Amino acid sequence: MTVALRTAFSLLTVAPVRGPGRLDRRVAGRAMALAPLVGLVLGVVAALVVFGLRVSTGMPGTRTQTLLPAVAGIAVLALATRGLHLDGLADLADGLGARHAGGRERALAVMREPTIGAFGVVAVLFVVLLQVTALGAAITVHRGTVSMLVAVMTGRLAVTLACASSAPAAHPNGLGAFVAGSVRARDALVAFVGVCAVAALAGRFDYDGGDLERAARAVIAVCVGAAVSVALRYYFVRRLGGLTGDVLGGLVELTTVVTLLFMAMTYPDWLLHLVGSDAGSSGPPGWPGRPR
Repeated sequence: MTVALRTAFSLLTVAPVRGPGRLDRRVAGRAMALAPLVGLVLGVVAALVVFGLRVSTGMPGTRTQTLLPAVAGIAVLALATRGLHLDGLADLADGLGARHAGGRERALAVMREPTIGAFGVVAVLFVVLLQVTALGAAITVHRGTVSMLVAVMTGRLAVTLACASSAPAAHPNGLGAFVAGSVRARDALVAFVGVCAVAALAGRFDYDGGDLERAARAVIAVCVGAAVSVALRYYFVRRLGGLTGDVLGGLVELTTVVTLLFMAMTYPDWLLHLVGSDAGSSGPPGWPGRPR
């Protein structure tokens, strides 16, 4: 387990830990099963940055108090991962764009090139903008720290779920060849339940007013993000013929976006209020018990 955990951190972060001298499928599978734990650590660090900047800059509700913490939180994630997942997203977008012109093999060849094309630049630009904007909106409604934590964990859960699927590797070399199908279904289920449990606790005991409604929102956000990641994985595998490291990186970033967007939404409040009705301070305007 220690080797697998070190491998997970060495593959998914810039943490100064040394993985095994030689990576094999057994260790790779265990490492990918522990990806949500890596997400928990990254999420805590990023959430602390968000929280610290939010309480130390500007007046409540000002643009400074939402935009600056949001940008800093997303920037910390990029730095802590060497931009690895953003690079994977860019390569994935370039490959999918090239597939229309030259088929699957051409797409995979483009994804292996060191340069980034127009599709990649546009994909990274809009994904980062969506992440920052969604996190900023979540901060505005006092869900910034819990949103950061839940989104980062769910993004890494997407890796575990993808590696637990029956999808083959797209080509015999690279990370995809080691991790495709390497995670046992039981380990993926444990990872999913663990992420939901941590999300529920984060929502229930959030510093900004944790309650059952916020816990329910966090758990549903995990489920929505995981479901979207499975759908995206199916689409990418069908287009490219299998998993690659770039597909996994793209899944991390896109799942993070979806989860942050859900955490920032206000639409489900009436439904979540039914779950957390004892909180007494949540729900849409006009709902009994909500301050006016």
